[in-house]
Amino acid sequence: MVWLAVFLAVLGAFCLAFGAQRQGSAVKADTGGLALSSNGFLRLLRNPRWVLGLLLLFAGMAMNAVALVSAPLTVVQPIGAIALVITTVVNARDQGLSINRATVVAISACVTGSALFVLLAVNVTQENHHVSGEDELTVVLLLALAVGLFGSLAVMFRHRMNAFVYILGAGVLFGFVAVLTRIIGKHLLDPNGLFLLNVQWYTVVAIVAAGGLGSWFVQSAYSTGPPDLVIAGLTVIDPIVGIAIGIAILGELRPDVHAVMAIAMAVAASLAIVGVIALSRHHPEVTTRKRDAKAATGRKA
Repeated sequence: MVWLAVFLAVLGAFCLAFGAQRQGSAVKADTGGLALSSNGFLRLLRNPRWVLGLLLLFAGMAMNAVALVSAPLTVVQPIGAIALVITTVVNARDQGLSINRATVVAISACVTGSALFVLLAVNVTQENHHVSGEDELTVVLLLALAVGLFGSLAVMFRHRMNAFVYILGAGVLFGFVAVLTRIIGKHLLDPNGLFLLNVQWYTVVAIVAAGGLGSWFVQSAYSTGPPDLVIAGLTVIDPIVGIAIGIAILGELRPDVHAVMAIAMAVAASLAIVGVIALSRHHPEVTTRKRDAKAATGRKA
């Protein structure tokens, strides 16, 4: 089963990479690098390239989910990070870009930092088989704050938000969604036999709201930045947020963890996030956009 899980994880990484690239190119062609509008999103629903990208993303996520059920997290999660590398190569070939040294360093930091963080987290956490109602409500309330914060930013600074802010928001929101989805799964498998009656309505509402806003942020990130950055957010920020919630709120941290391990996890997470920030600033597509914007400003002056 482990080798099957590895195969599915690798195949899923390819699906995520090509799906992100297809969607990213479709969004850019529709928006011309401008902010995504509601009418533009409706047009994307009829765009074959965008729909193909969506199907590939769903397939990749499904394969990754099956792989996580079939093998340890330490085996599957680091493999998912190669989607970032694949996306970078595919997008560079499609756009005729040359991958610069800063991008290589940024991607290396993302992959190394996220993989180390997950590997360390597995060794310091334990499964919480029963999540209390108070803890679940705490997660939902924190998610409500996150939705309110990022939603307000999107409304107030819609035309000034860059790709990093969009993907940071998407990563945080989807991290919460993953945790709440796992909690619902535990409720459905509860031996009391109540199934759906165990699921709290506010948890479902929170997942729908966060999933909707997070999806909008992903599409907006495509219009203002490279698809590599989107994958970086979903494979780096998302799992870090999910694991942090499990440790801080759900009591999944083992009691015998040394301070050195906590420091190492903080360093690994910082390395991964710095990699995402560097990618958002030094990716060749980003630098090209900045150069073109300056040239356009100079011509107007």
